[in-house]
Amino acid sequence: MQWQTSRFAIGLDRPRVMGIVNVTPDSFSDGGRWFASTRTALEHCEQLVREGADILDIGGESTRPGIPPVPLEEEKARVLPVLREAVKFGVPVSVDTYKPEVMREALDLGADIINDVWALRRPGALDAVAAHPSCGVCLMHMHGEPMTMQRSPMAGDAVPQVRDFLHERSEALRRRGVSATRIAWDPGIGFGKTVEQNFALLARQRELLRDGYPLLAGWSRKSSLGAVTGEPVHERVAASVAAALLAVDKGAAIVRVHDVRETVAALKVWSATQAALGGQAGTTTT
Repeated sequence: MQWQTSRFAIGLDRPRVMGIVNVTPDSFSDGGRWFASTRTALEHCEQLVREGADILDIGGESTRPGIPPVPLEEEKARVLPVLREAVKFGVPVSVDTYKPEVMREALDLGADIINDVWALRRPGALDAVAAHPSCGVCLMHMHGEPMTMQRSPMAGDAVPQVRDFLHERSEALRRRGVSATRIAWDPGIGFGKTVEQNFALLARQRELLRDGYPLLAGWSRKSSLGAVTGEPVHERVAASVAAALLAVDKGAAIVRVHDVRETVAALKVWSATQAALGGQAGTTTT
């Protein structure tokens, strides 16, 4: 299986690590740390690549519950200067945005993937991706919107609801002529879901693989991990790595993480074990 993107056909014969680059002052985990300047953000990109990141994911707007939206021009000022240089690092670059104007400018600058928490539901977003000949897109499930999503989480069994939603959004893209090879799914851990629903999505993750789309799992430092471990956000590295390994073991093709070095090391152990069992995984992740 491959994930087709603007410049790369990303092989998914082994788990891929997407390194998070937040150029925001208010992200839940590392808000402000890489926000000081474009240079600071790029140094972080370079560090993640050295640590083994297969993909960089650059975002200029926090989706932490209760945080208000960032104005368009502010988001572009945060993201585009970093993207302009990051595309030179030799790895696929994703832009985490739901604004079609940012999508179009990012793709013009060479972005490989659009990673949209709204799954292209905002006016013009579907058109922005469909108009591009080959960019990759990650469609994420979110119940509600970031400002209010945790006040009224979704009800019932999350797994079929998430699967049906992502199927519908994928079909909307397919009707616009976008190849299935360009599409990945993200179940949206923490986005308007209860702790129990998040862990149900992990436990039953293989049910989301039936449509054949690669799955991206984003558990890194999420509040559900804190709920079961009692650890504050900056002490959730071990829990995040454990969740990433479980997600991969249950079929995730990509894991989106803050802690690249630790995740890459853990996946090397997992891959070596799979190889010893006669599985299809390789013995390295770099």
